[in-house]
Amino acid sequence: MALSIGIVGLPNVGKSTLFTALTKKGGLAANYPFATIDPNVGIVDVPDDRLNALAKIANPARILPATVEFVDIAGLVKGAASEGAGLGNQFLANIRECDAICQVVRYFKDPDVMREANHTGEFVDPASDAETIMTELILADIQTLEKQLPKLEKEAKRDAELAPKLAVAKRLVEWLNEGNRAITMEMTDEERAAAKGLFLLTMKPMLYVANVDEDMLTEDLDAIDGVKPIPICAKVEAELSELDPEEAAEFLADLGLERSGLEVLAQAAYKLLGLQSFFTAGEVEVRAWTVRQGATAPQAAGVIHTDFERGFIKAETIAFEDYVDLGGEKGAKEAGRLRMEGKDYIMQDGDVVHFRFNV
Repeated sequence: MALSIGIVGLPNVGKSTLFTALTKKGGLAANYPFATIDPNVGIVDVPDDRLNALAKIANPARILPATVEFVDIAGLVKGAASEGAGLGNQFLANIRECDAICQVVRYFKDPDVMREANHTGEFVDPASDAETIMTELILADIQTLEKQLPKLEKEAKRDAELAPKLAVAKRLVEWLNEGNRAITMEMTDEERAAAKGLFLLTMKPMLYVANVDEDMLTEDLDAIDGVKPIPICAKVEAELSELDPEEAAEFLADLGLERSGLEVLAQAAYKLLGLQSFFTAGEVEVRAWTVRQGATAPQAAGVIHTDFERGFIKAETIAFEDYVDLGGEKGAKEAGRLRMEGKDYIMQDGDVVHFRFNV
């Protein structure tokens, strides 16, 4: 499964500059609204040191990390999403199917940033900016539901199975109109499943990235809406993107950091969404695969190919630490650390697996 994250923020937060740095993707990076009609989409490898450790043993022809897709939409302005001003609604439509939303919030000071009323280049107010964007997302969801309700009411009369979806949609309109995010409304499992099909932005998990000045990278920032923002400096990430791995590691060490902003963000997204990685290792390739925590062995096999899940027999499984400590599959097998797991096995983060199947 590929992880997809939608990036939102006000026009003056350096959001597109950060996107360009994280994805090493050139293009328009402007600090004004509606800079581009189409969203920027970048596919980025998820950094994972475990891949290199596996590769040293398996000597594969190639190494394939897991990936994350970033979808960067143009900066939102107050009223754009809720009132149809400019192109706000079109931009938001591009992230309705993302797994999570990452809101970039400005902490850096820059006198050259586009000035707005009560928002000069030297003045920053992250909490207020975040509240503005959240209000826009809530209002956009209200508009989405108000458009869907008439159709849902007609269809529910013909199909009784749509009744739960209609009922939760009506409840959500009221909840959103009180200024609440959809995800915070108390729902049964059935209602939550029905709500998922409404594609509401505020039903998605939210990450906050603090775009900071370089000297703020190690600061402990106050929570926004109960969530600790991830400090990332767009300028630093841009410099890192130009360096080879050894130079990048040295540069990070000089800044007092162990990991790049991309790595911290990817790991935070995995944790937020309840995801984990398992690996396949052999002469052809060493590869990381993404699966939800709690997934069974057949479900993990299905991430590789649907036939693997359909014809699942067994999963030859080695814990990552055992694979590395014992020198690979042969050593793990000789030490009795290679396990044959069945359909009920719950995958663990870092499992090195070979699936047996028959279709």
